[in-house]
Amino acid sequence: MQYSARIYITLRPSVLDPAGVAVESGLHQLGYQEVAGVRIGKYIELKLNSDSETTAKEQISQMCEQLLANTVIENYNFELIPLS
Repeated sequence: MQYSARIYITLRPSVLDPAGVAVESGLHQLGYQEVAGVRIGKYIELKLNSDSETTAKEQISQMCEQLLANTVIENYNFELIPLS
């Protein structure tokens, strides 16, 4: 069966986010003073062929642990959507 995975990778709350600070500052300069606490992350979408949903979830977790996320400083979560 084929699945679509939507993977969200974010910095852990304890990790400083200089890119987020820069974006927040830029938004303030544009007049959006109500914006606070900007954090920058990554979004990855991929398709995966797998025998079962359980196996697909295990494979996605392994991909995140081994390559897609730096688990020392990043958290990840994902959605798995079966495709017809």
